[in-house]
Amino acid sequence: MALIPTHRPRRNRKSEVIRNMVQETNLTTHDFIYPIFLTEGQNQLVEVKSMPGIFRYSADRIIDEIGACVELGIKSFAPFPQINEELKDRLARESANPEGLYLRTVADIKRHFPEVVLMTDVAMDPYSSDGHDGIVDAESGEILNDASLEVLGQMALAQARAGADIIGPSDMMDGRVAFIRDVLDRNAFSHVSIMSYTAKYASAFYGPFRDALGSAPKKGDKKTYQMNPANRREALRELALDEQEGADMVMIKPALSYLDIIREVRNATTLPVTAYNVSGEYAMVKAAAQNGWVDGERTMMEVLLSIKRAGADAILTYFAKEAAQVLRRG
Repeated sequence: MALIPTHRPRRNRKSEVIRNMVQETNLTTHDFIYPIFLTEGQNQLVEVKSMPGIFRYSADRIIDEIGACVELGIKSFAPFPQINEELKDRLARESANPEGLYLRTVADIKRHFPEVVLMTDVAMDPYSSDGHDGIVDAESGEILNDASLEVLGQMALAQARAGADIIGPSDMMDGRVAFIRDVLDRNAFSHVSIMSYTAKYASAFYGPFRDALGSAPKKGDKKTYQMNPANRREALRELALDEQEGADMVMIKPALSYLDIIREVRNATTLPVTAYNVSGEYAMVKAAAQNGWVDGERTMMEVLLSIKRAGADAILTYFAKEAAQVLRRG
């Protein structure tokens, strides 16, 4: 006669009500930061081919999109600009132009929706003729860390002046958190937060994003400043430095292939931890769903739940609007 089990975990799974009652991780729209793409022109709504359902918006169209998201309960956004090639140079000067696409649109969004939170991106690559996150030495091709800090600091200051609530340095230059914090504080923006890209890996999952912005490096790669995907302990070193330099929140990018890093960082800090569910992760789910290989909606929600379960307090995700619609349906 088979031994009858004393412990029966299935008792806590026997009905939907009980499953919901003991559920350990829950998603809400408060967990989402929605990345949005900006483009020049009027009445522009251009789908990103490698990211089905994601569009580039001109400044006039983005207001309607944000309004629709606010109605769904999404209140945090991360805008990224597609800059015309003729405006790019090696020092990314357009990044601090208050009349340029990015800063003008940030200010306009805050005028229409003062209650939303805007997390702006600090990195040179959208504005750089070289396509890198720092200044490229013309002779050696080296990314110049310390020379880039001044550009990043002025970029952050311009974004704060435009109305940014959170500055998100995604460049991975050494010392940039302390430098930006000092620039903001000296210019009466001590209330503006810094969400540091603490562990941003040199990942193959960024392809669709670079397609959306036209920001791929013209030469070389980003491996001398973005992290080696093979490394885990290095993320904790970056975390310690960001905490020391004054970061208010920290981020892991990408998310889905780096759930172990999210958990390591979550266990090591009391700061809020965010994770970026990046473009390639989004595109894989969408492609598989379009081919009928997976249930797209269920897979999307499972992906987001896994990121939060790993320890993320907030998730930057292109699924935000779609997931909010699912959550509203209950």
